[in-house]
Amino acid sequence: MVETIASDVSNELFNFVPSRDFEVFVGMRAHMINLKPLLLLGTNEVRMKGIWGPSGIGKSTIARVLFNQHSHQFPFSVFMEKIKRRYRGPYIDTYSAQIQLQEEFLSKLINQKDIKIHRLEVVQDRLKGKKVLVVLDDVDHLLQLEAVAEKAQWYAFGQKYPPDGFKELAWEVTKLAGKLPLGLRVMGSHFKGRPKQEWQEELPRLRSRLDGEIESTLKFSYDALCDDNQAIFLHLACFLKDELPETVERCLEKNFVGVKGCLRVLAEKSFIYFEWGRIQMHDLLALLGREIVRKKSIHEPGQRQFLVDAGDICQVLRDGTLGSRNVIGIDSKLLETGLKISDRVFKRMPNVQFLRVKYHSKPYPHSIDPVTCLPSNLRILDWDSFPMTCLPSNFNPEFLVEIILTKSNFLEKLWEGNKTIRNLKLMNLSNSKNLKELPDLSTATNLQSLDLSGCSSLTELPSSMENVTTLEELYLTSCSHLAKLPSSFLLSCLIYSEMESYDEVLSLYGCSSLRELPSSIGNMTRLQKFDLDGCSSLVELPSSIGDLIRLKTLNLNGCSSLVMLPSSIGNMNNLRKLYLKRCSKLKALPININMKSLDEVDLTDCSSLKSFPEISTNISVLELTRTSIEELPRSIMSWPRLRWLYLSETRIQEIAPWIKEMSHLSRLVIKGCTKLVSLPQLPDSLKSLVADSCESLERLDCSFYKTKLEELSFINCFKLNQEARDLIIKTSTRDLAVFPGESVPAYFTYRATGSALSLTWNGLDTQYFPTSLRFKACLLLVYKGDVVADDWVLAKISYCIKDKLNGVKPAGYSSQRRVKLPRTSGEHLFVFKIEETVSAPELVFEFEYTENNWEITECGLHPLETLAPSC
Repeated sequence: MVETIASDVSNELFNFVPSRDFEVFVGMRAHMINLKPLLLLGTNEVRMKGIWGPSGIGKSTIARVLFNQHSHQFPFSVFMEKIKRRYRGPYIDTYSAQIQLQEEFLSKLINQKDIKIHRLEVVQDRLKGKKVLVVLDDVDHLLQLEAVAEKAQWYAFGQKYPPDGFKELAWEVTKLAGKLPLGLRVMGSHFKGRPKQEWQEELPRLRSRLDGEIESTLKFSYDALCDDNQAIFLHLACFLKDELPETVERCLEKNFVGVKGCLRVLAEKSFIYFEWGRIQMHDLLALLGREIVRKKSIHEPGQRQFLVDAGDICQVLRDGTLGSRNVIGIDSKLLETGLKISDRVFKRMPNVQFLRVKYHSKPYPHSIDPVTCLPSNLRILDWDSFPMTCLPSNFNPEFLVEIILTKSNFLEKLWEGNKTIRNLKLMNLSNSKNLKELPDLSTATNLQSLDLSGCSSLTELPSSMENVTTLEELYLTSCSHLAKLPSSFLLSCLIYSEMESYDEVLSLYGCSSLRELPSSIGNMTRLQKFDLDGCSSLVELPSSIGDLIRLKTLNLNGCSSLVMLPSSIGNMNNLRKLYLKRCSKLKALPININMKSLDEVDLTDCSSLKSFPEISTNISVLELTRTSIEELPRSIMSWPRLRWLYLSETRIQEIAPWIKEMSHLSRLVIKGCTKLVSLPQLPDSLKSLVADSCESLERLDCSFYKTKLEELSFINCFKLNQEARDLIIKTSTRDLAVFPGESVPAYFTYRATGSALSLTWNGLDTQYFPTSLRFKACLLLVYKGDVVADDWVLAKISYCIKDKLNGVKPAGYSSQRRVKLPRTSGEHLFVFKIEETVSAPELVFEFEYTENNWEITECGLHPLETLAPSC
């Protein structure tokens, strides 16, 4: 009956057309707007018909006639006028508005005043199974229809998951909405029901423009701000987002009074928030700010206050006549590499205070016309790949708060002579590989951050740095030609971050020409991490380094000219990590020093080190790989926290029996100890033993019955006797045991050639299945690839079990074990446990090794005890 009525109404609508300027939609498309009025007909489901068209063509008249003609055919009917005045879309309290609208709808429908409902499902429940005719007049948004006609739901696109082919598009829309509920609801309403092609056509516009309804909603709050707060909001939206509050205050203090108070108001009204100490803003609010600026001069971008669109910026900068005194900020993220800047353009834009030029594409431009003039009022100059060897001679940096000229391969120096830079807080010249000198920093009395990382041509720092007493961050990483630091290196205030979660750090990583440290380094008493990794010319450390009493980490990796450490490091009562990898000339560590705070010491590749001192310490990780140590100090036995001990490729010939007394040792790595013949009894706490390439190892004078081992690895230990091999086979390991072998041992009851075997579990009737069974598995792997020295591969052993009777895989049928193998080893046996629930006594086990150059040539299984049936 519903379909018949719908057809009749449709026919009457078509027969009643007063003009061709409107259309009738049967089975309404969800994205349609300007529906006035709408007829809803239905029983359990809502059927919709919409009359769409411009004002004054008789839509309401048509609807009133149709309502009068057909309302008597329905037990319930209602004509609701002026819907858009009652429900004004997504920019009000949606849920409350829906409740209010449905209360009025239900009151008119059953002719009962002051009906109150408390949930949206009430109307649907009251009218379930009933025939209802509803006309909504003056509808201009889909959400108004949903408020009456649809059940309560909060999926922006009307369903939990996007349709096939729409997943990436849905993520893009979600990203554009910034995960803001309002944005998601409006975007969902906009796109719901549209074909994929229309999504793809609309997205580019929405990336740079706000949806009209979102804009009007957000602008309502913006309009309520005072003039100064509005202006500061636009500065943040168009340029200063992501900056530190102090930087924003310094940049704006000459133009606005009480900047800090304005920022507080913007935060209280949720226009901005603070994250990691920086000012952040929702993407939709940033778009709003940029749209407000754009609309003030839509057709003449050079007249705007801020320029943020790459196309507009390229147009203005190419044509020097387009700029104006109105422009105070240019934020360009250019997608092209051939930017041409008119020499006259900045003369016509003297009030520019914020200039940012970034390149998204590579390679960066190698040549750009020289810029002979920059605005004299610049607060922030941020220009990637700056195209000149020096800033223009007439440039005045007096007002600069930040100068960022990263990856500027042409840049050799900033300017000639001395210039006043008392407002400068940040200087970032990182990866400017041809920078040879820094300017005089005598007037940089507010400089907080100096980043010279990757300035590989810089040979020295100016002595004027002694005046920079406000410096909090200093980055000198990979300044490979920096030979010395100023003798008055008084950076006692240096910190890495104000956030408590970060350490205060000085990094000289990769300063391979640095020969010495000034004695004043000891004045940096707040330092917690000192990174000298790769300082290969550093011969010694000053004794004043012991004054760094808060230091937690000292990284001297790669200091290959360092011969000894000063005994004053014993004064570092908080030192926890000492890294000395690749200090190939280091012969000894200081004796009689306090190392109680030490947790980790790494001496890998200290090839001249022959002994470790007898000290009392709390070290938990000790790395002695590839040192010349021949025996361990006996004091190691009393170290209460030693958990991991690495002795790989040392000259050690014997591990003393007292090692079993090391009650916390859980990991022992002795790879490549070629003179080691036997192993004594090891501590019960041991979980991992890696003895790969111990080519002289024959005996294991120990047992592992009390240990809870995770792995045993004896790769390339070809001299292991049979007793040692039997011990490894019978030892229970959580993950894997690996050792050389030529065939699967007879210990394994079921054996087969290749990577699969079948077995019948005797003694259990089918009534006992499914049940949990345990096996020990053994695989023989043979290397088939080319021999490549020092080449290791991480691969996986996996298996699956199939029910031979039914041809199915039981639940929990597969598992994996990761193993790292050298490509040069021969045949090896891999032993591991299998515990699975199986459904029948006849099973097929299939094994796989993911590294192509290794082949499984044999496999075997040894049944362990049967566990209780699972049902």
